[in-house]
Amino acid sequence: MKRLVYILAIFLVGFSSCKKALDEPGQGVISGDDLNTPENVDKLVIAAYSSLGNDHYTAPYSSMWPYGSVRGGDTYKGGDGPGDLSEFHLFETFTANRVDNGLIDQLWFRLYVGVGRTNEALRRVNAIADADYPKKAERQAELRFLRGHFYFLLKILFKYVPYLDETIAKEDYPTISNKALSNEELWTKITEDFTAAAAALPPSQTDAGRPNQYVAKAYLAKAQLYQAYVQDENNGVTSINNNLLNEVLKQCDAVIGSGKYSLSDDFADNFLSAKENGPESVFAIQYSKDDGTPMGRLDYGHVLNYPMNQDYGCCGFNVPSHDLINSFKTDGSGLPMFSTYNNADVAASLDFKTGTFDPRLDHTVAKPGAPFKYKTDFIFERFWARAPAVYDAFASLKEAVTPNDPAFKKIPPFMSSSKNWQIMRYADVLLWKAEALIELGRQLEAVPLINQLSARSDKSKALLVMADGKPTSNYNVKLYVPGVNCDWTQDYARKALRFERRIEFATEGYHFFDLVRWGIAASTMNAYFNIEKTRATHLSTAKFTAARDEYFPIPLNQVNFSSGLYEQNKGW
Repeated sequence: MKRLVYILAIFLVGFSSCKKALDEPGQGVISGDDLNTPENVDKLVIAAYSSLGNDHYTAPYSSMWPYGSVRGGDTYKGGDGPGDLSEFHLFETFTANRVDNGLIDQLWFRLYVGVGRTNEALRRVNAIADADYPKKAERQAELRFLRGHFYFLLKILFKYVPYLDETIAKEDYPTISNKALSNEELWTKITEDFTAAAAALPPSQTDAGRPNQYVAKAYLAKAQLYQAYVQDENNGVTSINNNLLNEVLKQCDAVIGSGKYSLSDDFADNFLSAKENGPESVFAIQYSKDDGTPMGRLDYGHVLNYPMNQDYGCCGFNVPSHDLINSFKTDGSGLPMFSTYNNADVAASLDFKTGTFDPRLDHTVAKPGAPFKYKTDFIFERFWARAPAVYDAFASLKEAVTPNDPAFKKIPPFMSSSKNWQIMRYADVLLWKAEALIELGRQLEAVPLINQLSARSDKSKALLVMADGKPTSNYNVKLYVPGVNCDWTQDYARKALRFERRIEFATEGYHFFDLVRWGIAASTMNAYFNIEKTRATHLSTAKFTAARDEYFPIPLNQVNFSSGLYEQNKGW
């Protein structure tokens, strides 16, 4: 499907301007009814797909790094200091964020463009007879999957949003409140889209970018897992719905049992352009270059995140935090250091030889003196950092490619690539199942699932070497063996699962949303700030306010556009 998302359906609705013009044929104009053909509707479906990656570096949503990694303590905002894209600095520090933050409004708008495209396409698909459009049911399912994705993002970002589907007339949009549906009802609308998609999609797709039924089941499991953690109006978790957890298990088992997915042999494969659409890729945004369009279909969500050396040139955002770097430490038995990982700051000492580390550290973080993206003659140096006095000198690796990578492309003054970005990996599915099992009190069944990731990490060291072949860091990661190297209680298993999610998906954009789902965002982030502000002065005023900061405010512009119909989120 590399080419599927590069074609934009361009359509104009004819209109009458004056009486004399009524007798004149329109030039370059197509009526709404003319769009209702299988060929033209397919173009509208493609236009809906294109919204997956139509974000901008000021409001990225292909990767959620400013909202999930920066707000979750995995990374600092980066750039040239707090004033550089200051709106993101407000995200990071929480205290001064405002309802009139323009980039929150832009994010809302862009996601609703995606919703609007899916609804417009659905209206027209629904109007075509089955006999005239053999792909009708499949296209309906694809569109409902896409709409579920956009609403999932809106839900975890804003909690309460107006729900608009293809049955609502556009003139009625101003009458739909963001509180028309309860928290639970909105989750149900989202899961209904994924359920419908799973029922109608085929088991396989020729185009890599189209979801199949197992992709829809995986996303359904994710949405149900979020829904299972019941929140009150103060955004606190009051209970966990076991029925939904069992549904999560059902969907995950279907994906696992399909035999279509597996962990990549090397963790690195998930972040290399040459390995995209591999066995671990459940659903990914398909990017391209040299595809017949002027600039290609590039990853604009990450254009700020390259170093400042001569091979790149801009812009030094999404800088791994000291806390994240320290979290990759392992103890003498090769297990994570849940409570003590941050006692000594290895990110400050740059001593990665005395202690031991999970190999995923060097797949995730570029550090001074180590190869950048596995290239042993391309060593990351401190001067590559844009503002080392503010954010120190590290860089995020997963989204990057090397300058000689076929996917790399300069879009001055920025850098980009056509490397796919994975929205869901098979590792996600394994850990969603493990999480559900642990919360159901079946924690022993979660051990082999978590251990699959630890075992894969232990094998993922071949590329983590210096020019002389010696390892970049001192690695030691072992499996959990209950009763031997750990006491696998439910509490311990929960810590292991949550730690595993962090280091497996570090900098990929979802850590903050995990914290909110688990109901521990306030305690985790304020503990993070208490220590991290002693290392990074830009965090000196940072503070997380419970019952407010779990979600963004409803943008002031949107409240104004609704003439006050939209209700502001709690605490704002």
